[in-house]
Amino acid sequence: MKIICVGRNYVNHAKELNNPLPVEPILFMKPDTALVKGNKPFFYPDFSTNLHHELEMVVKICRVGKNIAENFAHRYYEEVTVGIDFTARDIQFKAQENGLPWETAKAFDNSAPVGTFIPKESLQDIHSLNFGLHINDKLVQSGNTSDMIFTFETLIAYASKFFTLQMGDLIFTGTPAGVGPVKPGDRLVADIEGKVLLDFGVK
Repeated sequence: MKIICVGRNYVNHAKELNNPLPVEPILFMKPDTALVKGNKPFFYPDFSTNLHHELEMVVKICRVGKNIAENFAHRYYEEVTVGIDFTARDIQFKAQENGLPWETAKAFDNSAPVGTFIPKESLQDIHSLNFGLHINDKLVQSGNTSDMIFTFETLIAYASKFFTLQMGDLIFTGTPAGVGPVKPGDRLVADIEGKVLLDFGVK
């Protein structure tokens, strides 16, 4: 399986990092070693001193597809959850300043915790979902899928132009505003429409 991630898919997040708005999806990848399931703890890496949380809606691909038409893309995912795109912001900024790739800031081991997947049919409107992240019982990020620049279907269709999508592949669909640092001892709890799907600690 592979993890496809989307950058700058919420206007307010792009603004908070002083980034221009994209005219087409910005994609990057994480390896399968980035995945953390089952609410296992996240261990703060020793190569960063400025690690940020980025809460995201995550879709799981349920069938093989290539060059998928956008109007058929809804057939390629049946489940969604929330996940955290952990970002070593200090490494990312240094790489960006030098015009270098920043996989080491985004794709390191255990950088993609994901919650329990739930059927999209169990949700009233997949394109208008509230989701949020609490750290130590304080709400730090919240978003609604209606604010996405590119919808789930647009992202699936676009990604499938470049990569054959396979069963079990994950797409992290971008983060709303409110990203910020985490530290050892923090507890991160994320939900969709008030249903907690991810709950883990930082060590």
